[in-house]
Amino acid sequence: QVQLVESGGGLVEAGGSLRLSCAASGRTFSSCALGWFRQAPGKEREFVAGIRRSSGSTYYANSAKGRFTISRDNAKNTVYLQMNALKPEDTAVYYCAADFWNRGTSQRYDYDYWGQGTQVTVSS
Repeated sequence: QVQLVESGGGLVEAGGSLRLSCAASGRTFSSCALGWFRQAPGKEREFVAGIRRSSGSTYYANSAKGRFTISRDNAKNTVYLQMNALKPEDTAVYYCAADFWNRGTSQRYDYDYWGQGTQVTVSS
């Protein structure tokens, strides 16, 4: 079992930055691929960024490439999402997720554990 708790969301002006954190409990954190997803009102939950277990290789949605950076610290059981050059269309609830099988995909159904989400609002 992995429990995930996000933090770091808030209100920011367009062009600004935020750093989201997701603290995990459970012994299997370091063995999981990790991802960030987001869901805007009235929209489907969509993939933002992911990071694999051992290689630490990262992968991003097109909307996040060049602006967002995902990283993980296995010693602290934490995954981060650094978001720069934020746009109003980035406004959403952001969720971290863990893929126990380290599949390293962008498909929400491949992720086994989810946090409760943190709100990010970008004003224009």
